[in-house]
Amino acid sequence: MKPRTVGVTHVIDQGAGTAATADLLASAAGHIDIWKVGWGTAYVDSALPAKLALLEAHDVAACLGGTMLEIAWAQGAAEACLEWAGEVGFRLIEVSRGTVAMSMQEKRELIRRASRDFTVLAETGAKSPGERNPARHWPAECLSDLDAGARFVVTEGRQSGNVGTFDESGRVRPDVVEAVVAATGVERVIFEAPRAAQQAWFVRRFGPDVNLGNVALADVLSVETLRLGLRSDTAAVVRREHQEAELA
Repeated sequence: MKPRTVGVTHVIDQGAGTAATADLLASAAGHIDIWKVGWGTAYVDSALPAKLALLEAHDVAACLGGTMLEIAWAQGAAEACLEWAGEVGFRLIEVSRGTVAMSMQEKRELIRRASRDFTVLAETGAKSPGERNPARHWPAECLSDLDAGARFVVTEGRQSGNVGTFDESGRVRPDVVEAVVAATGVERVIFEAPRAAQQAWFVRRFGPDVNLGNVALADVLSVETLRLGLRSDTAAVVRREHQEAELA
């Protein structure tokens, strides 16, 4: 039953049209919790109101991607961006600092402001391949974001899956993941994991109720089959969880 607090599937929309949006929602709306409109496409999409109406009708929360707010903030227009986002119908907004120079304190202030009108997802991690933020640096920012009012922290992975919590080859950086979870608890984290192997890794490590983000629109149903143990990648772990639940 939505809204879910665990087992969240967060998708990234890079500019899908209303027909494509309607088609996906017809078959998979029950498996999508958060629909992030990324890459600033919300600002240039003339059909945005129709798309947001579709999402609302299917009980899928629309989220404005963080880069647009970052750029607005850098231009002194964060307030105008937030006002616009609320007027067009976004209920969630991402706050990040991976594109422009922004201190942790400035990010905290932006989260506090945004959380007055939106549910905030606070993204942490570098967007550039090869820029490896040491694991010991992640917990402080994640805890700061939650303390400032974020509902979830989002670990950076981009749509490429080779930054942030991943190395340049797309392999998970387990030291980063474990450091974040130890600090915040797994239920407060959405792990951006755009690749199937990455999604399977998180399901095997934390179980089917792990929160997964930046899932491609075309991959929603396949992610659900990973959660259900209907694929060889996760069948054993899901079966084990069911057996343990029966014995409890």
